[in-house]
Amino acid sequence: MNMKRTSWIASQTYKRSRNGFLLGCTALFTLTPTLAMSQDAATANSDTTLAPIVLSGASVTPGSSATSAVRADGYVGQSATVGTKTDADLAKVPQSISIISRKELEDRNVQSLVQAANYSSGVRTGVYGFDPRFDTVFIRGFNVTSNGYYRDGLRDVGGNFSVARKEPYGLEAVSILKGPSSVLYGGGSPGGLVNVVSKRPTDERFNEVEGQIGNFDHRQVNFDSSGPVGDNDNVLYRITGLVRNADTQFIAAKNDRIYIAPAVTFRSDDRDTQLTILGEYSDITSGGAAGYVSQNGVKTDLESGDPAWADLDLHQKRIGYEFQHRFSDNLEFRQNLRYQEVDVDMKYVSFSTDADGILLPDGSRTADRIQDSATTFVIDNQLEWNVATGGLQHTLLGGMDYSYLESSYAYGSIAAPPFDYADWNYGKQPISGPTSADMGPASITRQNQYGIYLQDQIEYNNFVLTLGGRYDWLDSNQSEQVTHFSKRIGLAYLFDNGISPYVSYSTSFAPNSGTSKSGAYFAPSEGEQFEVGVKYRPTDLNLAVNAAVFNIEQTNTLASDPDNIGFQVSRGKVRSRGFEIEAKTSVLDGLDLLASYTYLDMEILAGDNPGKAPSGLPANQFTVWANYQMPSGPLEGLSLGAGARYYSKTWKTDANNTGKNDERILVDASVGYDFGAANPDLKGLSAKLNVSNIFDNRETTCAGSWCYVEEGRTVTGSLRYRF
Repeated sequence: MNMKRTSWIASQTYKRSRNGFLLGCTALFTLTPTLAMSQDAATANSDTTLAPIVLSGASVTPGSSATSAVRADGYVGQSATVGTKTDADLAKVPQSISIISRKELEDRNVQSLVQAANYSSGVRTGVYGFDPRFDTVFIRGFNVTSNGYYRDGLRDVGGNFSVARKEPYGLEAVSILKGPSSVLYGGGSPGGLVNVVSKRPTDERFNEVEGQIGNFDHRQVNFDSSGPVGDNDNVLYRITGLVRNADTQFIAAKNDRIYIAPAVTFRSDDRDTQLTILGEYSDITSGGAAGYVSQNGVKTDLESGDPAWADLDLHQKRIGYEFQHRFSDNLEFRQNLRYQEVDVDMKYVSFSTDADGILLPDGSRTADRIQDSATTFVIDNQLEWNVATGGLQHTLLGGMDYSYLESSYAYGSIAAPPFDYADWNYGKQPISGPTSADMGPASITRQNQYGIYLQDQIEYNNFVLTLGGRYDWLDSNQSEQVTHFSKRIGLAYLFDNGISPYVSYSTSFAPNSGTSKSGAYFAPSEGEQFEVGVKYRPTDLNLAVNAAVFNIEQTNTLASDPDNIGFQVSRGKVRSRGFEIEAKTSVLDGLDLLASYTYLDMEILAGDNPGKAPSGLPANQFTVWANYQMPSGPLEGLSLGAGARYYSKTWKTDANNTGKNDERILVDASVGYDFGAANPDLKGLSAKLNVSNIFDNRETTCAGSWCYVEEGRTVTGSLRYRF
């Protein structure tokens, strides 16, 4: 029996389902109003007073849409629909939210969703090291990869491996909502969620072309064009795309991508009715295996996989729309919809081992293949009503959503030519992997999820009380029907000096697939959080500071059945508690700063290894980044950026907490130049050099039985022209 292959599949399944549930065995709901009102439309409501919005012309990124679900001034987020599904100021939301704006994405030249989240408080992105195949993110100690990703407020459900990737160049912003959020979004991780905001059409004409080169044979071309169609400002368009050919630090993993995302907006003369259609096609090639072979929890120098049978080919297509109609200044209807297909053909080579996990001396290997696909449909209907009752101002939100998932998973394996330990013959001999005839029968999963929710944001003087409840129905051919009620209550007080303390309680649930030894279905995992925090957003300074202490407990997690080997029982319990603080500001002309600190205390309270801490999660992490563009003088046009990410030691295994991974510091930097500052004829032309992990620190992180390495040094140079 190929123990190595079996262990590898188990490891990947574990990575994609830890603290959650398999995408291929769960139907989850997603929603948020991804179409925010323009400022003029929002302020037309005479019964609602919104915080003033100050836009600094120097800090607004060209090409930003006026109807984005996130508004930011430079690095500083001002409002985001992710927290309440309304266009509420962030100070009014009784939960911690991190905003990664378009300007920040560009300054750091973010190439993946993982890189986008690297500097956010409460977020750990390197638990499984560098892996170009997946975007793995932990929030407050919980893996949100399988049940916490959203695009434009609609959940990106998928199969075990057929999970849609997020291209940062096609995003206006990324918002991270921390803590249980089932009251608005249905089943999900107690850690929180990541919502990416697609680029939308702009009122002003905008064009951009960019070329990039870098190490690992990185070659890339980007383009972005937007504006009114002809002279008709009621019809706007945008088309964004890129082509990339690149290798990675692993011999059997590539980083190739073709991405194109068209969008068009139709709107009435009075702007009361608006429809935005969003589409995408992506062709992505990475690697079926990426990393190093581990033995007995120790990394070896052998790389997993073989370039002769290595590609992970992913094709994804999506089409959807965001519709809004304002009946009056106080009543608005929104409907968001998306249809999506993701197909994955994953090829990799596995080293064979004996029953104890030791490599066989003859170099035996297998060629493996996984074919996984997912078709999803999600729709969210929302009705928002602003009404006053006495001295209370209500923002009422009611909604109903539905999501459908159908996924297909098939696996096959045959013998591969042996590995020569003396010659290290990676890629030196042809490998023919499983054909369709060698694949086992496909496993089909079908899931339906329905949800209804109601939320009231009540404002009285400087108090903001948020109350919400939601009821979900979820059925699947892989598990028993699940029903669940979720709730949230939060209270904030808005001081005139910009300080906003708050307290909140929220819940989450996540269905568990499979059955116990007796054949009984498992009850869903449930999470609850108490959070106390304070936000600071002065009106006379472009600064945002968010700090929070939290306590999350997740119950009914699956644990090994001590009386029946190979089965599970629903008796696990995990606690996550800690402190976060994050600050972003543009204190001087041309200077953007961000810093964050996270303290995390995770403990398994019941189930497997009680009293121990999960592996790979640092108790302390600190990040800081600064970017300065010379505003005047002989160096005008020059920009410099630098940042560092510190992670403390982490436990290697969950079983006994006896060994620790080393602490590490990863340093990033950038330098750029705007040629238009020196010559007006070159306006719009700029160059930039970004270096991630300057000192090539590839520290090892061992989590469970597997070991991973940090992403090594990457160097990317770019030349961009905006017109």
